[in-house]
Amino acid sequence: MWRDVATRLLRTRRQRITVNLSRLNRYTKAGDTVIVPGKVLGLGKLDHSVHVAAFAFSEQAQSKILKAKGKCLSIDDLTERNPHGSNVKIIG
Repeated sequence: MWRDVATRLLRTRRQRITVNLSRLNRYTKAGDTVIVPGKVLGLGKLDHSVHVAAFAFSEQAQSKILKAKGKCLSIDDLTERNPHGSNVKIIG
């Protein structure tokens, strides 16, 4: 799993993935852990708490995730907490 994320992060900046909060809200449920190999943007709303690890967050996305009682993590933090990558979804 981590190899797949690493190859996605090695892409050029133009080819990296951007994910809006509306997509995270649609494809996750409360308590999920999600990794986004790109940037999380603040379009939409988040109804439940989700732990999100990403390469970058917009300020609006970060504040909305924290307001929904979720957590914003760096990818390095997630790999330290979960070295096997179990129960982690890749969105993007």
